[in-house]
Amino acid sequence: MRIVVALGGNALIKRGQPLTAEIQRENIRTAALALAPVAEKHELIISHGNGPQVGLLALQSSCYTEVESYPLDVLDAQTEGMIGYMIEQELGNILPENIPFATVLTMVEVDLNDKAFKNPTKFVGPVYTQNETKKAEFEKGWTFKKDGNFWRRVVPSPEPKRIFEIRPIKWLLEKGTVVICAGGGGIPTAFEEGNQNILRGIEAVIDKDLASALLASETGADLLVMATDVDGVYLDWGTEKQKLIKDITPEELKKFSFPAGSMGPKITAASNFGGQKGKRAVIGALSDIEKMVEGTAGTNVKLQD
Repeated sequence: MRIVVALGGNALIKRGQPLTAEIQRENIRTAALALAPVAEKHELIISHGNGPQVGLLALQSSCYTEVESYPLDVLDAQTEGMIGYMIEQELGNILPENIPFATVLTMVEVDLNDKAFKNPTKFVGPVYTQNETKKAEFEKGWTFKKDGNFWRRVVPSPEPKRIFEIRPIKWLLEKGTVVICAGGGGIPTAFEEGNQNILRGIEAVIDKDLASALLASETGADLLVMATDVDGVYLDWGTEKQKLIKDITPEELKKFSFPAGSMGPKITAASNFGGQKGKRAVIGALSDIEKMVEGTAGTNVKLQD
């Protein structure tokens, strides 16, 4: 079976933890222990988040004023390489040495006419005072929105349209390689208006789960696993009436509303992929990943048999 596992941010850094390399490595080591049995039995593709890591690089870059801060597409590429390296190494320390690994820097196409560009919503980078935002708006053309008592830059979050490296990803899978790709939703890119021969990086953030659903579809995967820090999708979450959804069809799932900033994108991704004939998407805890693959844990989304 060909499986895409989308690692949630908690697999790399847990809420409140310092963003040190060693803490991230320890968390990835834990994730690797859960992923290893899957990699031994199935064709495995791993995607992952990178929001905190990009934020840290942006903050570090802003402290060095001799050059302009690096754009988001370049920071995406840097973090894809860093996180992929750690995942490869920690999985390689567990799995038999004959299993190969590869991290693929992944460019993902977005549409410049996507409505997201008219209403940036994704917070990135450090916090600013209101006076600092005015200077950045004037000098760099950035957009800011209030985040608590401070202001933070916001960028568009357009839908992923195409994964450019899909052919080499497939070639690697055919050779039995565990592939790490589409980190952070992939590097957002778009063709210049009026010129389909020139591809450019875009100041945007692609949702990791939506990109993972596209990745699963384009690689012909059988299963999309979205590993997070809860054991599934709940109705009435946080109340006495909360109830775990175990099995549901995409159409039934669309009847419910979930927060856009947390479970919402996972629900959309699960519906997109699980709505295809013969495919299944599951949302649940990383520690339950073997059971999720078997279909006995998490929230399973698929068409009725």
